[in-house]
Amino acid sequence: SCDASELCNCSSMDLDFIPPGLTDKIITLNLAHNRIKHIRSQDLQQAVNLRALLLQSNTISSIDEDSFHSLGKLELLDLSNNSLAHLSPAWFGHLFSLQHLYLQGNSYRDLGESSPFSGLRNLSSVHLGNPQFSTIRQGNFEGIAVLHDLWIEGGNLSQYEPGSLKPIKKINHMIINLRNANVFSAIVRDLLHSVTWLEVRNMAFSVPAEMPLLSVMSSSFAKKISLKHTLLTDATVPEIVSILEDMPNLVEVEMKDCILLGTGRWKMQIQGNQSQTLRVLTIDKLSIEEFYLFTDLHSVEGLLSLLTKVTVKNTKVFLVPCSLSQHLLSLKYLDLSANLLGDQSLEHSACQGGWPLLQTLNLSQNSLSDLEMTGKSLCHLKNLILLDISRNNFGEIPDVCEWPKTLKYLNLSSTQIPKLTTCIPPTLEVLDVSSNNLREFGLQLPLLKELYLAKNQLMTLPGAAPVPNLVVMSIRRNKLNSFSREEFESFKKMELLDASDNNFICSCEFLSFIHHQARIAQVLVGWPEKYVCDSPLAVRGVQVEAVHLSLMECQRSLVVSLICALVFLVILVLVAIGYKYHVVWYLRMTWAWLQAKRKPKRAPAKDICYDAFVSYSENDSDWVENIMVRELEQACPPFRLCLHKRDFVPGKWIVDNIIDSIEKSHKTLFVLSEHFVQSEWCKYELDFSHFRLFDENNDAAILVLLEPIQSKAIPKRFCKLRKIMNTKTYLEWPLEEEQQGMFWFNLKIALKS
Repeated sequence: SCDASELCNCSSMDLDFIPPGLTDKIITLNLAHNRIKHIRSQDLQQAVNLRALLLQSNTISSIDEDSFHSLGKLELLDLSNNSLAHLSPAWFGHLFSLQHLYLQGNSYRDLGESSPFSGLRNLSSVHLGNPQFSTIRQGNFEGIAVLHDLWIEGGNLSQYEPGSLKPIKKINHMIINLRNANVFSAIVRDLLHSVTWLEVRNMAFSVPAEMPLLSVMSSSFAKKISLKHTLLTDATVPEIVSILEDMPNLVEVEMKDCILLGTGRWKMQIQGNQSQTLRVLTIDKLSIEEFYLFTDLHSVEGLLSLLTKVTVKNTKVFLVPCSLSQHLLSLKYLDLSANLLGDQSLEHSACQGGWPLLQTLNLSQNSLSDLEMTGKSLCHLKNLILLDISRNNFGEIPDVCEWPKTLKYLNLSSTQIPKLTTCIPPTLEVLDVSSNNLREFGLQLPLLKELYLAKNQLMTLPGAAPVPNLVVMSIRRNKLNSFSREEFESFKKMELLDASDNNFICSCEFLSFIHHQARIAQVLVGWPEKYVCDSPLAVRGVQVEAVHLSLMECQRSLVVSLICALVFLVILVLVAIGYKYHVVWYLRMTWAWLQAKRKPKRAPAKDICYDAFVSYSENDSDWVENIMVRELEQACPPFRLCLHKRDFVPGKWIVDNIIDSIEKSHKTLFVLSEHFVQSEWCKYELDFSHFRLFDENNDAAILVLLEPIQSKAIPKRFCKLRKIMNTKTYLEWPLEEEQQGMFWFNLKIALKS
């Protein structure tokens, strides 16, 4: 299970124990997703050079005290999602190089009386906790001075001794999953000066009475606060905002996958002063059930003037109030993607005086449909450089549009544009029109340096004259099949051309031409790596001394035609063989047999309607209908016969009629003759009897020979029927009138048996 880099992957192999034979050559050992329950002292004794040991998602419940003593070079240990009921400091005592330790998802309720981590001087990240984890004591984190990441899963953490986390002097990123506000307050109090980025998960900030417990956060020196999967209400939002505004070093606030119960009508005024340090606000997927009733947020307008980067995406924003936009005086980056902004609401949101310093605007995946109106709404933004309006639905675009004079980057990908016009601003340096329905590109863009045309319908390279400064072009996944030397050489400044995943005809002349363009830094045409010559030109980034094209690569059309002809010939031969050997007949009868097999072998007595189902050829109908039927149905007592002409259900598939009639009859009476053998439907009736009756080893079939017939005249595929005719007695219709009475007597006896 080991590769050249000495990574041994033994995950998901249903192992019950650590495999023997581990050597000092192993660097990484992956034993995750097995059924290991116990780690013994000798299991890892020889793996002295191990750097990473992955044991997550087993059922480990016990570990010998000295199991890890030989792993002095171990840097990563993952024991998450096991069944450890306690943690022993002895396990980690000799892991002097350990940097990453994952212990979450076990069943321990606390970390013990002392610190399990006291000897881990190089520890960088720790992840611990589980649904049963309830207690943190003083001394549990002794020996740890600095951590890059600390993640505590404490959904049911109810006891926290103050000072427990104080030994840690610096934590870059701390994630705490808590529900208890008192525990949260105590933890934050211990980490006021330690944490740079505090991430709070799954907490409900919904009880106003608990807000004073959170006020300790206002003294925290954290630079970033993240709230994920948290619950907020109109009653608690003002106090939380006030606390965040009072934090002395706070630069960034992030909210992801949160829920707000309310409509923005705060029950109290925000008391805090505007933060002098807060610059970044990110709101991603904030769920507001009654978002259409949300107010204009005028109460927070005075707190926004210093923000430089705002992201509010996937939150059903359909309007930014003009007054709010006008208070974002320092804003340089605004992301409103994946919302509900339309053409009219954008015009109101980007009103005169709004976003005066904005440089980057992302409006992708909204409800914009009028490109001319979009440009007009934004044309007063004198500093706008980058605009992303991809994944909207513009369709046809006009010839003339207004745009900010400073606009350099425009993303119009996936906007259903069938044709580009001079509506596109000439000031652009980067243009992305990928994933549209474009069939040509001929815009005059003298400043353009990067052009992205992937996933369109282009069949030729764009002309170089309208884009003289083009450096990078992506035209992958179009319909190009070649381009000439002149087309290629006309791009004087081209450094990267990505034309992969097209329909290039891999001719020797075309490849030779590409080979000699040594001035190009990189050309991607989507051929295999061997098609690169000995020049600095790189196709797929690999160089080869010579080019050798196979027949398939140089004559693709010819090869495809030959393959199609060969396939047609094979199909023709198969059809001929199938006709000769009755393949169609076998398939049809297999279907009938499968249909029959799904039904019970014997119909219930109450479903039996006839004494016999009569199978006969249409050419023998005169004898059957005028002689046999009259003789049997007028007998005393009369026999009930099932005839296809009289008793089959109209509109029902004939095979189903045959099957049902045989199943609803005590006997099946076959009137055999030369005509019978040649009848297609008689064959079906014989076939079904072959499957249904003879295989059951009963005497439900009665054979009547209307005329002498040799057994060899019966098709060979009815081998059992041939055998029965050779081994069992059958009734033969006598031509002599004096013998016919005995025939009818024997037939009636057979029907009654």
